[in-house]
Amino acid sequence: MTPTTNRAPSGRSGPLANIRVIEFAGIGPGPHAAMLLADLGADVVRVQRPGELPDPNRNADALLRGRRVVEANLKNPADRETILNLVAKADVVIEGFRPGVMERLGFGPDDLAQVNSSLVYGRMTGWGQEGPRANLAGHDMNYISLTGMLHAIGRPDEKPTPPLNLVGDFGGGSMFLVMGILAALVERSVSGKGEVIDAAMCDGASVLGQMMWAFRGTGLWQDRRGVNLLDTGAPFYEVYETSDGKWMAVGAIEPQFYSELIKGLGLDPEAIPHQMDFSKWPEQRAIFEETFKTKTRDEWAAIFEGTDACTSPILDFVEAPNDPHLAARGSLVEIDGVMQAQVAPRFSRSKTVTPTGPQRTATDPATLWQD
Repeated sequence: MTPTTNRAPSGRSGPLANIRVIEFAGIGPGPHAAMLLADLGADVVRVQRPGELPDPNRNADALLRGRRVVEANLKNPADRETILNLVAKADVVIEGFRPGVMERLGFGPDDLAQVNSSLVYGRMTGWGQEGPRANLAGHDMNYISLTGMLHAIGRPDEKPTPPLNLVGDFGGGSMFLVMGILAALVERSVSGKGEVIDAAMCDGASVLGQMMWAFRGTGLWQDRRGVNLLDTGAPFYEVYETSDGKWMAVGAIEPQFYSELIKGLGLDPEAIPHQMDFSKWPEQRAIFEETFKTKTRDEWAAIFEGTDACTSPILDFVEAPNDPHLAARGSLVEIDGVMQAQVAPRFSRSKTVTPTGPQRTATDPATLWQD
């Protein structure tokens, strides 16, 4: 099959409106990558085992938004043939199983290349397709624990703090899988050939941390947690409690922004240790802590609103949708009764649309991709 460039987008819009994706059902970063592609207009079909559609009486997993669902048992000959027929018309396949699983099912890269030589085959794993740990189980914190990133996150002399599952699963995982897929699609437009993408979370997390490696290489980063510029070691890159038990985020690194911070706090700059006097950082932090506790979070937010102090209120999930900036941009949107992130990034010509919610009924595969 040769790549199709003039395919009808079937009412879809966005920069990927002509791209067809098959997602073999998994959890976490695989579905997130498929969601991102669907958000950008790709026609994504999720292949999952029968009986796994969302309960109509409960909110569905919003990571599954924006695509259709086909039920299939890949061990059933008739279902296998149905999915292979879809593969022949697809541009991209995504799977997130341990190495060898798809090969045993007869849906590995070599198998599908026999059906579609221009297929871009995206593989999402924690450890990658090769290496001593390739076939071992793991989760986000395991994948980032070996990279140095988990060690670096936390307070001084305290245990490392897992950063939700943002660094491994999504930052180092799905985002790199999507980048690989898009790069492969660009290359395919020249060569006409598909290829396989080995997206490993341990690799991606390491690349996310490249600035820390760079700082360390130039002597600007210590291996101790909480003593560096960007890990709350600096008192001007920190979170501070307010009088009502809420919090403010301070990121006033550059001197001009730091000056705005001091002004907003109502402090005399001559009475505070110099910003970059590392030996006086504990003293500086104590002054900031005491000052922030004199007002509520919202009082401080009003003071710093419209300034370049890089100081902002820390909002929870209930408050975030009502933030004036996020509300003005429509950054968060309610879909099927579930608040969630709007499509990003935004494009000047290839307009994206608000996604549909997760599909609750299966689609007949015979109705898909008829052209």
